[in-house]
Amino acid sequence: MSSDDTPTPTAPTRPEGFQRVQAALQACQHPHAPVWLEATARTSQEAAEALGVSLGQIAKSVVFRRKSDEAAVLVIASGDRRVDEKKLAAHTGPLGRADADYVKSRTGFSIGGVSPLGFAPQEGLGGPLLFVDRELFRFEVIWAAAGHPNGVFPMSPAQLEVLTRAPVIDVVQEAKP
Repeated sequence: MSSDDTPTPTAPTRPEGFQRVQAALQACQHPHAPVWLEATARTSQEAAEALGVSLGQIAKSVVFRRKSDEAAVLVIASGDRRVDEKKLAAHTGPLGRADADYVKSRTGFSIGGVSPLGFAPQEGLGGPLLFVDRELFRFEVIWAAAGHPNGVFPMSPAQLEVLTRAPVIDVVQEAKP
């Protein structure tokens, strides 16, 4: 309360996944805090429109299920590219689809808000195996999900590589002219 007994406005409490990403970014001393968008950005296109950036600048998170051991495989790829499962499988072994429950249990995030850091996997399971696609390096600034469909944060591709400690590989389909 202020001195005249009027309530002081407080910042709204953000969802737990967003808070986890915010804490992870602070712990890594990342220079940019996550941004809360007024509109949800569940797809790369929605995020690009909300931010006023090109589709390729959206660092989308695509989760697969490795068949040999059920491990989660997370690829952070440019929003304007499709992950080539055969290229990825050369690094991981055979892959299967990951449904919404699997993604949530292995990352702690719902589809549309999967961040490249700040995971909360189930007890006894490790976090996902991470890869960064090299196509993101076409841009100076990229935007990734921050643990919720309304949350995003900016970084350079090099910062993404450092934050995730993930190898940079070529795992997308060739761009169509």
